[in-house]
Amino acid sequence: MAQVLEFKLPDLGEGLTEAEIVRWLVQIGDVVAVDQPVVEVETAKAMVEVPCPYGGVVTARFGEEGTELPVGAPLLTVAVGEPASHTEPEGSGNVLVGYGTSDAPARRRRLRPAPMAADGAGTRTAGNGTPVPGAAAGRNGTPASLVAAAVPVTALHTEGPVPVISPLVRRLAREGGVDLRQLAGSGPDGLILRADVEGVLRARTAQGNGWAEAPTAAAPAVPAVSAPASPAPHAAGVRVPLKGVRGAVADKLSRSRREIPDATCWVDADATELMRARAAMNAAGSPRISLLALLARICTAALARFPELNSFVDTEAREIVRLDHVHLGFAAQTERGLVVPVVRDAHARDAEALSAEFARLTEAARTGTLTPGELTGGTFTLNNYGVFGVDGSTPIINHPEAAMLGVGRIVPKPWVHEGELAVRQVVQLSLTFDHRVCDGGTAGGFLRYVADCVEQPAVLLRTL
Repeated sequence: MAQVLEFKLPDLGEGLTEAEIVRWLVQIGDVVAVDQPVVEVETAKAMVEVPCPYGGVVTARFGEEGTELPVGAPLLTVAVGEPASHTEPEGSGNVLVGYGTSDAPARRRRLRPAPMAADGAGTRTAGNGTPVPGAAAGRNGTPASLVAAAVPVTALHTEGPVPVISPLVRRLAREGGVDLRQLAGSGPDGLILRADVEGVLRARTAQGNGWAEAPTAAAPAVPAVSAPASPAPHAAGVRVPLKGVRGAVADKLSRSRREIPDATCWVDADATELMRARAAMNAAGSPRISLLALLARICTAALARFPELNSFVDTEAREIVRLDHVHLGFAAQTERGLVVPVVRDAHARDAEALSAEFARLTEAARTGTLTPGELTGGTFTLNNYGVFGVDGSTPIINHPEAAMLGVGRIVPKPWVHEGELAVRQVVQLSLTFDHRVCDGGTAGGFLRYVADCVEQPAVLLRTL
């Protein structure tokens, strides 16, 4: 007799609590395989295809396209064939947050983790004496809502389910060719996190880059602000829900304005020589170097001189945290709204590598395929609002970062050059910064260095 299993919307990571159904990929009556994508949902940060952990026939779908569902709400039900005697229904072996896939909910047996003991070096060991890698002794502060059942793991997951935090982790591992069974998780009880998979991928490409990204604590919940009284029922106008990307942008910008005492300084710069340098680089052959890549290279050099601006404020600890790596975000306007993709390790990339990564992330932003990992973790933002035909702006800092460099349009203007009036390519540069991390002298020094590099690109040779 077939057994009907219910698949619920899993925790997609990054602290997201709901998602909107964009497109169903299966119909009622369709046969699905284990880990086959069944629905495309839009979170506040990305479009995600959600795979089903069961194989069988779809018997019901919950929610029409455009419906917003909370994490944990039923997505669909699947009828699976009766398992063989003394066996359990087959699942994907990958555990979603709060949803084991190796057993049917109606017949699931609770697994008790083996008792853990700490040795003298602080390594946790299971009851059979096997060390649990990646877990410090006493690390048990993960809320129960994140992990439904603790599964004891060993250094290699040779059998049984692999503890995985979300479908995004599995997709990242699959696309990167990472065998999750050979990966020891750093989460509680060996849970494999996105950071674990990204660490393996970075280790492959960075070839010994000597920094490690520290885990960041989840942002505290923002107290709800009472809404103003609703207008009279007869008031004219169109109401647009603040949800999805628009809602996420509104929340983040509002929080930035509440928490960050920002200030802005700006300067005009003669970009004629920078434009000539770029033209010379592109005349030498492909690949072409983008202007944004050159500005990013200038930013990373300036942050090396003024590390105060590559930081964030830990309000709970009342500390300024200076970072030794630059994950450079850049503002990109899309049909879905404003997004800020992040170039990882921008400080370790040359102009060619930066151009390629900017092009890749920009295309992903336009098609709506950016992953949450590509939209988070930035340490500094470069905002080229000149593409909108404007000269200047006082942008809002991308919380929790400490600064943002704005670049206006580059236009011909009268300029005194070598004592004579000439027509030059002029750009306005602005720096909005968190006044808690530095004073005006540091901000002014950073902006002046950026302007000097724009006017005389040879200045960069001192740091190459």
